[in-house]
Amino acid sequence: MRAQLVLKFAICAALIVITWAVFGQTVGHEFVNFDDPIYVSENDHVRAGLSWQGVAWAFTHIHSHNWHPLTTISHMLDCQLFGLKPGAHHFVNVLLHSATAALLFFLLAQFTGSPSSPQDESVSPRRPDRTGAIGSSAFVAAVFAIHPLHVESVAWISERKDVLSGLFFVLTLLAYFYYTRKPNIGRYLSVSILFACGLMSKPMLVTLPVILLLLDYWPLKRLSGPSARRVLVEKIPLVILSIASAVGTLVAQNEGIGLVRLEVLPLSWRITNALVACLVYIWQMIWPANLALAYHHPGKLPLWQVAGAAALLVAVTLGVFALRKRSPYLVVGWLWYLVMLVPVLGLIQVGGQAHADRYTYLPQIGLSLAVTWGVVDLARFWRYYGAILGAAAAIIISALALRAANQVWYWHDSERLWRHALTVTTENDVAHLGLGQLLLDQERLDDAITELQIVVARHPNDVDARLKLASALSEKKGRMNDAIAQYEAAAKIGAPDPDVETTLANLLLEQGRMEEAIRYYRDVVRLQPSSARAHYNLAVGLHRDKQLSEAIIHYKAALQIDPNYPDADDFLGQALLENGQEDEAKIHLEKR
Repeated sequence: MRAQLVLKFAICAALIVITWAVFGQTVGHEFVNFDDPIYVSENDHVRAGLSWQGVAWAFTHIHSHNWHPLTTISHMLDCQLFGLKPGAHHFVNVLLHSATAALLFFLLAQFTGSPSSPQDESVSPRRPDRTGAIGSSAFVAAVFAIHPLHVESVAWISERKDVLSGLFFVLTLLAYFYYTRKPNIGRYLSVSILFACGLMSKPMLVTLPVILLLLDYWPLKRLSGPSARRVLVEKIPLVILSIASAVGTLVAQNEGIGLVRLEVLPLSWRITNALVACLVYIWQMIWPANLALAYHHPGKLPLWQVAGAAALLVAVTLGVFALRKRSPYLVVGWLWYLVMLVPVLGLIQVGGQAHADRYTYLPQIGLSLAVTWGVVDLARFWRYYGAILGAAAAIIISALALRAANQVWYWHDSERLWRHALTVTTENDVAHLGLGQLLLDQERLDDAITELQIVVARHPNDVDARLKLASALSEKKGRMNDAIAQYEAAAKIGAPDPDVETTLANLLLEQGRMEEAIRYYRDVVRLQPSSARAHYNLAVGLHRDKQLSEAIIHYKAALQIDPNYPDADDFLGQALLENGQEDEAKIHLEKR
């Protein structure tokens, strides 16, 4: 027993070492310009650090189109401790991930190396002995720790929600294991609290009650006998937490960036893409090459791809069910994978991605478990099977570690990240847009315009792309009319946007196109009648167009809303003076 304990601690230490060997380079990485600004670097609430007011804000407001208060608070704590040093934020991500990898090993060793009940000390023919369980658990945890698909979750500061929720996920499973050893209300509350913390880190954990049922089937064997009903009933409070989290997430995402409408991505396209994505993730697990931050949604897929994917998924599912008595870990691992993917398969689509590496962070554990235990089971009667499997495991882990370390390198900065994505993918509009914004921020205008024009040409109704292109054109000498054309096109798409129309009106005013500018200023006042800025801008336009009487009305309206609005008194005084109202003008001009 003592030797096994020492072995477990040594394996945990080794897992932490290889995790840092792969991801330690991120402490020299920068923020990237995709989500990091709204999550951390340009979020005033987060930048202010940790405070009671900040904690209250995290629990009562939507952050980055989601409600995940514990993730938000963790970012606040980082800013409190380290400020905006990106290396320190990366350090915390790696710390959380390495802790989760070590705990995952301990969890799997406990689940699969312990008897299914306190009275059952026998070793099942389908259960590895305790030493074998330790080796298998170590391999699964090592794959989790350094698989290239997990680089996105660890090397991206904005994906703190992945590594934090992953930690709570594993802690919840550990608490559940100890609850099953000796059920009582205190241990059940520990499970519930840890699960709630996981949901408040990332709502993808909504499927966790189903994972617990799968573990009840194997290796815990709690779904047979008189206790089966109690096992089902005890999941009800956890299911209620999941439902509440799912509803809250839908509300938050719809309020934030908006769920993609069925007119844009029909349900049939979503279902077919989901079927194919399940197999894409499996292939990427086996051959993790050409990984990128974003993958273009293919829209309508060819019938042969859909039929082939559906047939293969059905065949695997029927196969693992057929083998469930002989090899229960196959059905548990396979369903773990499928069930945990359901929330992120795009049936309810947020964003335009077909799939994402980060979505495999926890689902992949199920596949690793099924494959690892299956291979060990098949090899059990080989001569020298232990040495053969040990050598194979070392080769696999080394290859994955090298590939992951190379993938981490691409996350050093935004330009390296986006250029790599454009190299290994096609039609990657997110990458073109991200690179275009970066080049615009660096005032590399010609290159920025080139990148942004690619997106606009492919998606003429993409307001964000048009606005970025318009901004780049407006800063380029001789391209002002082109910029105005892009702003006008953006203003015609979707719901009216006062900020867009104000910017457009300002440019038109600079070009001397008074009538057009005033038309947009009037529209902004109609949209925001209680905005001092809207009235002031309209007044300035009317003033320059010599429509003095109406300009005076709107200057006064701006001052009535905000008596201290900058320059409003001065310009009102000038308009009154030009309109022959010298006594009233003097009153306002004296306020300079």
